[in-house]
Amino acid sequence: MTAAITLSVYIVRQFAASVVGMLLALSGLVAMFDFIELLRRSASHPEVSFGLVSQIAALRLPYIAMQILPFAILLGGILCFWKLTRSSELIVARAAGISAWEFLAAPTMCAFLFGMIATTLISPVSSVMLARAEALDNSYLRSGGGPLALNGGQLWLRQSDRQASPQGVAIIHAMQVELHGKQLTAQMVSVFRLDGDDRLLSRIEAARATLARGSWVLENARTVRPDQLPEPPQLINLPTDLTVSRVQESFASPDTLSFWALPGFISLLDRSGFSSVRHRLHFQALLALPLLAATMCLVSAGFSMRPARRGGVAKMIGSGVAAGFALFVVSKIAEEIGQSGALPVILAAWAPAAAGLMFAVALLLHTEDG
Repeated sequence: MTAAITLSVYIVRQFAASVVGMLLALSGLVAMFDFIELLRRSASHPEVSFGLVSQIAALRLPYIAMQILPFAILLGGILCFWKLTRSSELIVARAAGISAWEFLAAPTMCAFLFGMIATTLISPVSSVMLARAEALDNSYLRSGGGPLALNGGQLWLRQSDRQASPQGVAIIHAMQVELHGKQLTAQMVSVFRLDGDDRLLSRIEAARATLARGSWVLENARTVRPDQLPEPPQLINLPTDLTVSRVQESFASPDTLSFWALPGFISLLDRSGFSSVRHRLHFQALLALPLLAATMCLVSAGFSMRPARRGGVAKMIGSGVAAGFALFVVSKIAEEIGQSGALPVILAAWAPAAAGLMFAVALLLHTEDG
């Protein structure tokens, strides 16, 4: 038992060093290409300095590392287990009666821990830094008007309206929406106030609306009720739990939201009538990241623990890289299909990791016991 524990600690140290080294190398390589692309885009903006481009690239680095982590675990694991096999250390361990399942348990848990740290600790930092990078990118390197410009400048949302009825809702449509710093203004605004049975209680037509703290301020607003004459124009305050930052975040990438903030924000999106598919999928993908990391560790072990005397080492390692990369690509494709609504969110996030885990276990059973 003592020998198995000592061997496990030794393998974990080798595995962790290989993964961290591979993560730093791959993240640095991808960040370099990202930096070059930012420099290319900044060439048409003379006012953008080299320091600003460097700042944007540096702010994106944790996000890049998060995306690279599963592949870094795969390559780091292949490198670690291949070195241990080539030096006959794993062969001696097996000859001493220690099975592959025993000495793989520790590095698999280490990979799972890498995924847990990435999800719970790195993700909140990454989201804050990526949001700052996107804000700088939108301000200095893009000519568009930000996330709302992608929606044609219009805004549709639904929110609770307890002033209308206890279970009432208000559906708001604005034809022209503009964001100026921390202020959101809308022109040609229509508000449809419904009761809990979706019966129309009233309609408000306003020339202008401003999202203030805790309410929409509707200027020059006329209220029209069924079978009644329109009321005179007046200033109306419509209570809301939306803020300018939340409206911006609803159109921005889910990667700019912290893992811990996602559940509450998803609930808010559902109440407001925004689509929460992207955010729910991103949340489930973060939850599945530890399992995907552990799966990559087992895949790397299954392809790299074959004794070198049997030959075909390059082919074996190449097959491991190809299999891990295919799993990584399949997980990204499943996310895209999930975002389209063609696949349930939970299935799109968890199926690739679960399928890869079953493949890795089958491969190890064949290698160890077959």
